[in-house]
Amino acid sequence: MPTVAWARSVTTGYGRWLWGAWSGGGTPAGPERESGRPPRPGRRCRPGLLSLDLRRSDVNLGLHYWNYSTPADPALIAPTLAESVRIAEQAGISSFTVMDHYFQMETGQTVADDPMLEGYTTLGYVAALSERMTLGLMVTGVMYRHPGLLAKIVTSLDVLSRGRARLGIGASWYEREQYGLGVPVVPVAERFERLEETILICLQMWSDDNGPFRGHHYQLAETLCVPEPIGERPPIMIGGGGEKKTLLLAARYADACNLFATDQEEVAHKLDVLRAHCAAEDRDYDAIAKTVMYNGPVLARPDAFLAEAEAYASLGISEIQVLPDRHPVSFTHQVAEHIAPGIAAME
Repeated sequence: MPTVAWARSVTTGYGRWLWGAWSGGGTPAGPERESGRPPRPGRRCRPGLLSLDLRRSDVNLGLHYWNYSTPADPALIAPTLAESVRIAEQAGISSFTVMDHYFQMETGQTVADDPMLEGYTTLGYVAALSERMTLGLMVTGVMYRHPGLLAKIVTSLDVLSRGRARLGIGASWYEREQYGLGVPVVPVAERFERLEETILICLQMWSDDNGPFRGHHYQLAETLCVPEPIGERPPIMIGGGGEKKTLLLAARYADACNLFATDQEEVAHKLDVLRAHCAAEDRDYDAIAKTVMYNGPVLARPDAFLAEAEAYASLGISEIQVLPDRHPVSFTHQVAEHIAPGIAAME
């Protein structure tokens, strides 16, 4: 199977391109090929949206669409989503993400049998309605799809969106939906082992190596992925703030990490942990984009939210995702009117 050193060579090479140092070569070299086939032609890199975020010191705005219950009529889910996408695109929102759940989360405001759409199918719909925003799940549950199929799914989204896919991924946690739908439930330690192998498989399938992958949990005879992503591979975002496992994997493999915006002190602490892991892994901390999910009220006090966004930007946060707390069309429209201009003014 590919080694951590090989994966680091891929992520490091990709990070150099993100910072504008790429000088016209192909993809970074992978491990020695086992298949005996000639390598695929080198792929020219694309100037993806995440790369622009990484080179900037300001904060961008993402929209995380998590609730399909408003309005209650299932026939209105698609047009409501479409109008929200249209407004977000016109407002300059940088990314549009959805959840990777099959049952709605049980939050006190929502229950398991509230409407929930499959994430990648939804992103295919969003891709056809948009031209600019980065698209991804926040985040893909590692247990929900075989890694080889996941790489193909994300590649398909990337091709159909003309290079806008981002692989957000993390360890699955919502056991009710896993038991309910027959998805294997494994110990936490094994989930993280599978998460690391899944990332390695995706990296191999997005490299010039079509050969086998031999891991502890997954064995693939042939990592063929055609068509290839548009230009360079989709960036990998690892979600979560676990200090021993999640942030370590982010230091090893991620092009971006995603944290919960609990408060600035907590986020600063998580970033310090990430920095320490990067030092131990010999990884450039600045090559990883830092993003946060903001779960507080956005529209009640726009000025207060914008002040928080600026404070997060000062920590090095390059994107802050907001969640609709009311009818999504109304929310997105008000974000476009009251929040997006303030974010743009920080540039």
